[in-house]
Amino acid sequence: MNATVCGTALPHESAVAQVTGNATYVDDLPTLQGTLHAAPILSPVAHGRLRGVDASAALALPGVRDVVLAADIPGDPILAAFAHDEPIFASDTVQHVGQVIGLVVADDVMTARHAARLVQPDIEPLPAVLCPREAHARQSYVLPPVHVQRGDAAGMLKQAPHTLSGSFEVGGQEHFYLEGQIAYAVPQEQRQWIIYSSTQHPGEVQHWVAHALGLSNHHVRVECRRMGGGFGGKETQAGHLAVWAALAARKTGRPVKLRLDRDDDFLITGKRHPFAYDYAVGFDSQGRLLALDLTLLVNCGFSADLSGPVADRAVFHSDNAYFLEHVAIHSYRCKTHLQSFTAFRGFGGPQGVIAIETILGDVARHLGLDPLTVRLRNLYSSAPATLGLTPTGRRDTTHYQMPVEDNILEPLIQRLAETSRYPQRRQEIAAWNVDSPVIKRGLALTPVKFGISFTATLFNQAGALVHVYTDGSVMVNHGGTEMGQGLHTKVAQVVADELGVPFERVMVTASDTARVPNASATAASSGTDLNGRAAQFAARNVRQNLAAFVCGLDGCGAGEVLFRGGQVITPKATRPFTEVVGMAYANRIQLWSDGFYRTPKIHYDKTTLTGRPFYYFAYGAACTEVAIDTLTGETRVLAVDILHDVGHSINPAIDIGQIEGGFVQGMGWLTTEELVWNANGRLATHAPSTYKIPATGDVPARLKVDLWPEPNREDNVFGSKAVGEPPFMLAISVWEAIRDAVAQARGDGKPVRLDAPATPERVLRALAGI
Repeated sequence: MNATVCGTALPHESAVAQVTGNATYVDDLPTLQGTLHAAPILSPVAHGRLRGVDASAALALPGVRDVVLAADIPGDPILAAFAHDEPIFASDTVQHVGQVIGLVVADDVMTARHAARLVQPDIEPLPAVLCPREAHARQSYVLPPVHVQRGDAAGMLKQAPHTLSGSFEVGGQEHFYLEGQIAYAVPQEQRQWIIYSSTQHPGEVQHWVAHALGLSNHHVRVECRRMGGGFGGKETQAGHLAVWAALAARKTGRPVKLRLDRDDDFLITGKRHPFAYDYAVGFDSQGRLLALDLTLLVNCGFSADLSGPVADRAVFHSDNAYFLEHVAIHSYRCKTHLQSFTAFRGFGGPQGVIAIETILGDVARHLGLDPLTVRLRNLYSSAPATLGLTPTGRRDTTHYQMPVEDNILEPLIQRLAETSRYPQRRQEIAAWNVDSPVIKRGLALTPVKFGISFTATLFNQAGALVHVYTDGSVMVNHGGTEMGQGLHTKVAQVVADELGVPFERVMVTASDTARVPNASATAASSGTDLNGRAAQFAARNVRQNLAAFVCGLDGCGAGEVLFRGGQVITPKATRPFTEVVGMAYANRIQLWSDGFYRTPKIHYDKTTLTGRPFYYFAYGAACTEVAIDTLTGETRVLAVDILHDVGHSINPAIDIGQIEGGFVQGMGWLTTEELVWNANGRLATHAPSTYKIPATGDVPARLKVDLWPEPNREDNVFGSKAVGEPPFMLAISVWEAIRDAVAQARGDGKPVRLDAPATPERVLRALAGI
C-alpha cells in the first residue's frame, strides 16, 4: 500500500474550530441544571500544624452551599499516586503555601472564590525547608538517593592533566497552559460518575477519583476532548482537580465544576523541578573528558509526585551526546516545603543535558578552544574508548549500559555548522566584540540526544478502536489525549493511509476511559508512537477483513488487493471503498476492530538504572547567536538555525511547529521565566504581571528549521520519530551563547558561573565574575 496522507503537511484537525472559537473545552460544556461551583481553601503557611478550620464566615455568605474538608472523604484520604504520600486535603499538617485544605461550594464561581478567602485555618507554624541544598544537608528526601557509576571517576580525576570544579543552579518553570486546571464532576445513577477533565492521563484520573470515593474503577468514566495546553502539567496534577470536584459533588449530591483562577493555579500546582549541581571534571589538553563526578540536587517539593522518574531521566540524560567513560552521578531527591514539582516537557532531560553542556563550555574556555571543537571530540562514536575500560572498549555505550545504535550526531552537527556558517560567524562575532564596547555577541552550537520511551516500562503500551460505518466514514478512538500537539491529526493520517481513504473521511473522537481502558498518559513524546501504531493495527484488522471479503468475490489472493485513493483495487475490479463497505456489511463482515501495541526491545533495572530504557534516540542541534548589553545585563536572541531529526515526518507542518514551540519554550525557561519564592515560602511570581513567558517580540527574527531526512532506523509508525520533547533542549544553545558572550566580554578565559534563568541581574553578576 502506498501512503499518500502520511508525509503531508495537513492542517491540525481542530484548527478551523479553534480559530473560529467553536472548539469546546471543559469550561465550554453546557452545565447541567443544579451545577455548583467550587473554590479551594489554601494554606497561607509553608509548614505548620493544622489545628482547625473556621468556615463560619464563608457559610454565612449568600449562595454558599457547603464546605468540603478531609473528614468528608469516603475512601482513602491519600491520593492514589505511586508514592502514596500526598493527602487529598491537608488534615494534620500543611506543607506548602497554597496547599489545598478543602473547598467551598457555591451557586456561582465568584461567590465560591470570595467565600474561600473568608475561611480561617488555625495553623501553628513550623520550620520550613525551602531549598534543595538545605534539604540535602538535613538528609530530607521524598525518595532514596540514586547513584550510577562507570569506571573509576575518583581515580581518573586524580590523574587527569586538567580539572575543573564548580556549582550552579537551574530554576523551575511554570507550565502556563492557556486553559487552566479544571474538572466537572457529574453524579450518575447507581454510584456511577462522569468526569470531564482537562487531563493528559484520563486513566489515572479515573483511578484517583474511584480511589477517593471508595469505588471500583468501572464506576467512573473520564472524558477529555482536548486541552488548551498541557506540557506535563496535566499528567498528574489534573487528577487533583477531578478528585476535589468529585468529593464536593458527592457531598452535595449535585454536579460540581472546579476551575482554578490563574493565581491559585500558580500557587497550588507543581512546576518543572529546579536543580542544583556540583561537579568535578577531569580532561586532557584536547578537551576530551576523562572523568566526571556530578551531583544533582533535585527540588521535589513536599511530595514525590513524578520526581522519581523525572530525576532518573535527568541521570540518563546527563551524558547528552557525549561518551562518559569514567563517571559517577549522584541524584538526591530533596523534600522541601514548596509545591510538589511535577512533569514538564522533557521530564528531567533538560536538567540533565544542561549540566554536561555547561561543563563542556567551561572546559573549552579553560583550554582556549572553540566550544564546538570540544563537543565534537567528546561525541559518541564507534571508535575505541580512550583508555579501553568500558565493557565493549568502544565509545558507543551510555553510562547506563544502552548502546547508541542509531548515532547520527557527527554528520548532523557538521551539516548544521556548514549551513549556519558557524566558523565564519565566530570570526565575525569576535571582530564585532572588539569594536563594540557595550553590546557583546555570543554564538553556540549544541546538540541533543534524547531517549524516546517512558522510563517506567509498563507505560509503553497503547490501545485503539477503529469503526468503519456503512457510508464508508471512519471513527477512531485511542488512549492518547490532544493538547494542541496534533496527535489526533497524525493518528487520523495513519488510519487514512491504512484504509486507503481520504483524510477527511477519518474522525478522531474524545479520549474516553469507557472506550480504551488503562491507557497511559500522553507524555514522554510517545503519543504518536504508541497510539498511532495501535490505531494502525486496528485499521489493519478491518482492512484485512475487507480484503478477505473482496478476495472471495474476485478469486484473488489477499496480497493482490490494494486500498488506495478511496478505492479497493483487485486484478479483476476497482470498487469505491464505500461500496465495498456496504457489501461487506450486507454479508455480515466485521467493520470495526481494536488494536494494541507495546514498545519492543526496552528493559532496564530500576534499582541500578541500567539496561535499555529507550526504544530509540531522537537527535538535533541548534546554532544560536545572542547579544548582551553589558551595562544592563539584558539579552536578546538574534538568530537561530535548527536541524532536527524527526525521521520520516508524518506531518511536517505539525513537526516544525512543535520544534519552533519547544525551542521558544526552552528559551523562556533559560532567560525570562523566573520563579521566586519569598522567605516565607510564598510564590511571589504567580501571575502574568510577574512571571514572563516569551512573547512574540522575543522570537528571533531568524528562526530557521530544517528536518534531517533519514527515517527512523527502528520499526516505528511511518518511520517517524517523536518530536514533542526533544526540541525543548535545543534552547540550551541560547544558554551557552549567553555564556559565550559573557566570556568574550570578560576575556579572562575563566569558567562562567551563571544560574538559570539568565536574568539581567544574573548576567551582570556573571560579567563581574561573581
